Amino acid sequence: MMIISSGPRRLLIAVVSLVTALVPFYSAHAEMSAWAENEGGRMRLVALAPDAAGKIRAALQIEPKPGWITYWKEPGNSGIPPQITIAAESGVTLDAIAYPVPKHFFNGAIEDIAYDAPVTLPLSLTAAGKGPVTIDAAAFIGICKDICIPFQANLQLKLGPAIQSHPEEEAILQAADASLPKPPSEDFDVTAHAMSPDRKTLSLDLVLPGEGKTAPDIIVTGPSGYAFTKQIGGKRDGRTFKVDIAIGKLPKDYDIAGKQWSVLVIDGERAMETTLAFQ
Repeated sequence: MMIISSGPRRLLIAVVSLVTALVPFYSAHAEMSAWAENEGGRMRLVALAPDAAGKIRAALQIEPKPGWITYWKEPGNSGIPPQITIAAESGVTLDAIAYPVPKHFFNGAIEDIAYDAPVTLPLSLTAAGKGPVTIDAAAFIGICKDICIPFQANLQLKLGPAIQSHPEEEAILQAADASLPKPPSEDFDVTAHAMSPDRKTLSLDLVLPGEGKTAPDIIVTGPSGYAFTKQIGGKRDGRTFKVDIAIGKLPKDYDIAGKQWSVLVIDGERAMETTLAFQ
């Protein structure tokens, strides 16, 4: 299935401006901000002091309430992907957001790529200078049940000296890292890929980690806002799997030459993410 993450979906009961007005500025003189809460769940910021190179290990913790979901980086038909902005005056920059392995949810024609349980998104930050660091972040996520609520909050925390031990924060960050898909390996990889001349299907050859009989879950992400999941004619032979992924419509005048897409493969309890380069 082709998924474009924009357009109408379930009833929105709040608009961004209203959510921004209702959610206050959360701060803490510690390595965890206070929780920001709304009808569907809560979120907070966790971080450790910068290392000698100014690198900061951090994470956004999101806890949906039972029955609610929040979204992956490419959310589905029209969900809201997580967005995090660091105030420029704080002297801290956001280098990357990492995403734990999501789930697929289907409700009629709606397909969501999301999380239905607490999830922690690892963040890579860099502090520009030395001395005390204050992280001033604006986090914006979608959280949905029968309705979808844009959830925005300002989260601030001050980082103490790096020599201090923070076992709770370290445990949260380690667990978040462990929940990420793994890089390709000898027993779990995409061994070949090819786009059809009409750009309607992407052929994949995979080696899988187990001798299963079912097709793995595959999510291909191309241009920003596009994810492709519909499998055509998949054939599993022990640890090998060949399949075509339906690509469908791409942006007008999109030139795939020289581009890199990503593919996430979930097979049983294991998940692998890698890039696909196109010549």
